Amino acid sequence: MLMLRREKEIIGLDIGSRYIKAAQLKEIKGSYQLEHLSTAPLLPELIVDGSIIDSFRVVEAIKNLFSSQGIKAKDVALSVSGHSSVIIKRVTLPQMTEDELSDSIKFEAEQYIPFDIEDVNLDFQILGSQEGRNQMDVLIVAVKKSKINEYVSVVTEAGLNPVIVDVDAFALENMYEINYDISSEENVALVNVGASTININILRGGLSVFTRDSSIGSNLHTESIQKEFSISYEEAERLKHTGVMSGKTEADIASALNAVSDDIISDISRSFDYFKGAVNQGEVNKIILSGGCVMVKGFPILLGETLGINVEIAEPLKNIGIPDRFDRGYLKSIAPISAVAIGLALRRVGDR
Repeated sequence: MLMLRREKEIIGLDIGSRYIKAAQLKEIKGSYQLEHLSTAPLLPELIVDGSIIDSFRVVEAIKNLFSSQGIKAKDVALSVSGHSSVIIKRVTLPQMTEDELSDSIKFEAEQYIPFDIEDVNLDFQILGSQEGRNQMDVLIVAVKKSKINEYVSVVTEAGLNPVIVDVDAFALENMYEINYDISSEENVALVNVGASTININILRGGLSVFTRDSSIGSNLHTESIQKEFSISYEEAERLKHTGVMSGKTEADIASALNAVSDDIISDISRSFDYFKGAVNQGEVNKIILSGGCVMVKGFPILLGETLGINVEIAEPLKNIGIPDRFDRGYLKSIAPISAVAIGLALRRVGDR
């Protein structure tokens, strides 16, 4: 989206509210090889609802991740999301060249953006011309400058160079394009359920036709379990992954987890219903699920059963070469939460 500076090697840096994820890929003759992938936990109070509350400790966490993992590259691609700060609109505009649209993008976007146009960074992508009409489909992206500055600041303070700022939904799309066969007949929903945010990007024929972010996520599981069983945050985090606790039956734990999962699934379902009604592109045929909620006991199965849609766990390293030096068990364990980071690592300065 926003190009800030030109350099070569790029680290995909996904700063989530529960984990920081860093990924680096090397392009070799049209394919990609993994150079680095690691994560570091964040305390729950540092980033709340997508807003950085304690920038000092987030900066320290980024520094520690890079130093402990021996990451030498300084240039990073990062991403933002949030329904109150990121607006993505697919619109129809009169046919014009990319240069002409660049010159007029503020005027064209103003009618679609519910913010002061001077308070946002704008970008666009021309999707194609409409056959037989002097019009074209365009994807317009607007992100509040305050949101960008918030994340760019912590990256800069950590001694890194932010060269690209993207949007989570499009980073997921990058990950999908490199790892999956694209079907022109299916609507594929890329659904990333993190600790405090859901990112949805629905693709048809490999092109984004619907995006939505919402401020709900797997932190709700943790909070609910804490209250239900009177345990610490750390214990609740473990419990939601294992589904096992001394003195409690699996049914008791499943009941507590599923009550929250139902709320998250309802939010996803409402997005799909809106897509079906407003976009007029048919039903969602498949879900590619990523994010920390993948690891919540029973969540992927419950999601598929409730919505009646095939759910696949995202494989962001599916078509990426993995050198022998990597611990494949570790990579498998962190892959579901690394989809955005891998998508960012695929970015190059100057691409769109």
